[in-house]
Amino acid sequence: MIRTVQEQLKALRKGIEDHLATIPQTLDSIPGIGPILASGIVAELDVSQFKSHAEAAKHAGLAWTVHQSGKFTANRTRLIHSGNRYLKYYMVEAANSVRVHDPVFAEYYAKKRAEPKEFAEGRTLALTARKLMRVVFYLLKTNRLYTPEGGVRQRA
Repeated sequence: MIRTVQEQLKALRKGIEDHLATIPQTLDSIPGIGPILASGIVAELDVSQFKSHAEAAKHAGLAWTVHQSGKFTANRTRLIHSGNRYLKYYMVEAANSVRVHDPVFAEYYAKKRAEPKEFAEGRTLALTARKLMRVVFYLLKTNRLYTPEGGVRQRA
């Protein structure tokens, strides 16, 4: 029984990798994003539907609610609960992986983690996922490869 499940899992991974070979490999250029996360993000995010990364982030549930009245705007707000929960899951997991493998994201994560805030761990991971959303949106929109120095390479 276990062998059968392992063989099915192996076949499923092979199928995902084969399918991923047919789509642009821009996300594979980001260290820490493998074929599973890349295929999940590409499956859930169609960048042609959005004008900006902010719209895509809101679609993923990586935006904050706005509480305001007159000239008052609240400082302490929560992430919105609406949005594509699968895309949010993929982005948060990818951000958690990328922060370990990419020095740019590791530095950003450490900087935000050092800020004294309530719920610092979750907030920091959400901010890192939002930053990753900006990068992913740009890479998929322009069909370029990621470079950790902050720039992007033109696809060959």
